[in-house]
Amino acid sequence: MSFYTYIVASRRNGTLYIGSTDNLSRRSWENREKQRPGFTAKYNVSVLVHYEVFETREGAFRRERRMKKWNRAWKLELIERFNPGWVDRAGELV
Repeated sequence: MSFYTYIVASRRNGTLYIGSTDNLSRRSWENREKQRPGFTAKYNVSVLVHYEVFETREGAFRRERRMKKWNRAWKLELIERFNPGWVDRAGELV
């Protein structure tokens, strides 16, 4: 089983949300379809712009907590480095 830390965005340089999950495909669908009440549904944050894979839930959770403390410029730099077109990476998931 894999665990993920991910960043979803409302649009390029828009509102960002960082989370972690054990089922990124399902979580991406939930965000896109607004199936979970909360921040992502309220602010229309549904484009999967970055994710990282971990072997343990603890590893993914630690990375999520670390990234949430970053300033916005660092988060944008990470996205731009690995996904300069801000393409929705949900299509890569199986």
